[in-house]
Amino acid sequence: MESSASCPADAAPLAKRQFRVLVGVTGSVAALKLPLLVSRLLDIPGTCVIRAWDCRKPLLFCPAMNTVMWEHPVTTQQVGLLKAFGYVEIPCVAKKLVCGDEGLGAMAEVGTIVDKVKEVLFCHGGSQQS
Repeated sequence: MESSASCPADAAPLAKRQFRVLVGVTGSVAALKLPLLVSRLLDIPGTCVIRAWDCRKPLLFCPAMNTVMWEHPVTTQQVGLLKAFGYVEIPCVAKKLVCGDEGLGAMAEVGTIVDKVKEVLFCHGGSQQS
């Protein structure tokens, strides 16, 4: 990690990292972090992990935001960039949201997320650990 990053300095060295997959489940703040992920301004807690992630390993993201934000053209661009980086999207779903909107923007159901993680781990030769 870069010294300017605000991640803990005592983070495990790369050789000791045993992670097989990273799933970003951030709820409504996904709309706030999405621009940071694509603009590479990853020096705030919670996003610097992504910058330090080994790109040979899968990274899944689960967008969640209100319907108007989801339908904004910049969201399509930002999600497209994350996918271009090789990250795997677990698409949001349509339903009535807490804000009162009804439509796309709700985070995928837990079972859907778990199933996708298992699928990605299996495809990458990893074990299905709980």
